[in-house]
Amino acid sequence: MASPTSILSLLLLLLLLLVTAAVSSAAAVRIYPREHVVRAEGDPRCESWKFAVEVNAAGSWKAVPRPCIEFVREYFNGHRYLSDSRAVANYSLTFAYSVKLGKDHGRDAWVFDVDETLLSNLPYYRANGFGSKPFNDTSFNEWVNTGSAPPLPMSLRLYKKLKSLGFKIFLLTGRGESQRAVTQQNLLQAGYSGWEKLILRGPDDEGKKATVYKSEKRAELVKQGYIIQGNSGDQWSDLMGFALAKRSFKLPNSMYYIP
Repeated sequence: MASPTSILSLLLLLLLLLVTAAVSSAAAVRIYPREHVVRAEGDPRCESWKFAVEVNAAGSWKAVPRPCIEFVREYFNGHRYLSDSRAVANYSLTFAYSVKLGKDHGRDAWVFDVDETLLSNLPYYRANGFGSKPFNDTSFNEWVNTGSAPPLPMSLRLYKKLKSLGFKIFLLTGRGESQRAVTQQNLLQAGYSGWEKLILRGPDDEGKKATVYKSEKRAELVKQGYIIQGNSGDQWSDLMGFALAKRSFKLPNSMYYIP
C-alpha cells in the first residue's frame, strides 16, 4: 500500500503536468489564432474538383457544379481562403527576396491582376450565388462601378513589401478602359498606391481571350526593357501565354473561370 507521502507526490506531479499542458495550449493559441486554423471543408469530391481548378486540370467551366455550391460558399466565407492566400503571398515574398534587383532598381517588374488578386469581389459573389450561375457581365460591371471592392489582405501586404523592395509594379486587368477612373479610385481607397501603370482593355483589345490580351501587354513591357520577375493572378489566363514572368503565382479562385 502506498504511503500518504508518495500519494501526495504523485498528485503534485499530475498537477504540474496539467499546468504545463495548459500553458503550452495557451501559447499555441497565441501563435496560431483560432481564425488561422485550417479546417477540412467536407465533401472530398468537391475538394478534388477545387484542386483540379487550381492546377488547371478542370478545363473550361461556366459555373460551380451544383453539388459543390455549399462547399465553395464555406471555403470563401471560412478560414481556408485566407490561409491559402497567405501561403501564396509567403511563397511570393520568398521568391522576391531571392531576386537580385538591378543597381538602379528601375527595370525589375512585378505584374498584378486586379479582380480576386488585389481587390476582392466577394460582396458581389455572396449576393450572386458564389459562382453557381454563369457570369453576368451587366450585373458585375454595375458592382465594379460602385468602386467598393475591398482589398485582399495578404495581397495588400505583399504589394507594399514588393514596392518597398524596389520592384516596379504594373497592374494588368481585364476591365475595360471605361472603368479606369473607378478602378483607380477603388485601388487607392483599398490601400494600393505607387504603381507604374494601370493597364486596361482598350478598343483594340475587345474580343481577345484573356491569355492573348495579357500576353501582349506583358510583351510590351518586355519590349520597353522591363524584366518581369513576378506575376500574380487568380486565373491561369493571367499567368500563361508568352512574355512570361520568371515566377508566376496563382491565387485561389473557384468561383469563376476566364479563358
